[in-house]
Amino acid sequence: MVRILLADDHDVVRHGLRHLLEQQEGWTVCGEASGGREAVERARRLQPDVAVLDVAMPDLNGLEATRQIRRASARTEVLVFTMHESEHLVREVLAAGAKGYLLKSDAARSIVAAVEALAARRPYFNWKVSEAILEGFLRAAAAPDGRGDGAEPLTPREREIAQLLAEGRSNKEVAGRLGISVKTVETHRSALMRKIGARTVVDIVRYAVRNRLTPM
Repeated sequence: MVRILLADDHDVVRHGLRHLLEQQEGWTVCGEASGGREAVERARRLQPDVAVLDVAMPDLNGLEATRQIRRASARTEVLVFTMHESEHLVREVLAAGAKGYLLKSDAARSIVAAVEALAARRPYFNWKVSEAILEGFLRAAAAPDGRGDGAEPLTPREREIAQLLAEGRSNKEVAGRLGISVKTVETHRSALMRKIGARTVVDIVRYAVRNRLTPM
């Protein structure tokens, strides 16, 4: 038996995936979610074998949902399911703890193989993604400091706050959503703005959209 959680903010995508996956003997979709926080809650409660997550979901993006799912359900392997194939995003997905990365354009022919691999505790990346990973590794190895780029990464909390601010929420609303104080939100907000070189909320929105933190 392979138990699968599907998380995507488009009903038609989830229904299509369910149809493909439940044709496999012994496989069942044990839960669905239309947003990141809902996906984390259902993964914590249902403990699926594999969670298939879109990157761009409302409330909490797929990268942060991946991090939280891996903490909440150690048995759950995460397959990120997205239309984007940027090398930067692939690195973020790996850092978040996902073991699989599948492009939506390849879903019909590859979703079963991807879930099968993760259910057997093996990673899954198609050739395009593997090529991007290799190119990034070679470029980083050739850089003087071995890092490839000097950008200071955001913390998981800073990414959460960036997404919520980009979705139009005030500091007070962000504090209530995350269960932290407004002062703490302001501290994280200042840090993330410094790291991404933002001066206004508009700059945060641009960053969030560019880095797939929000479905806008």
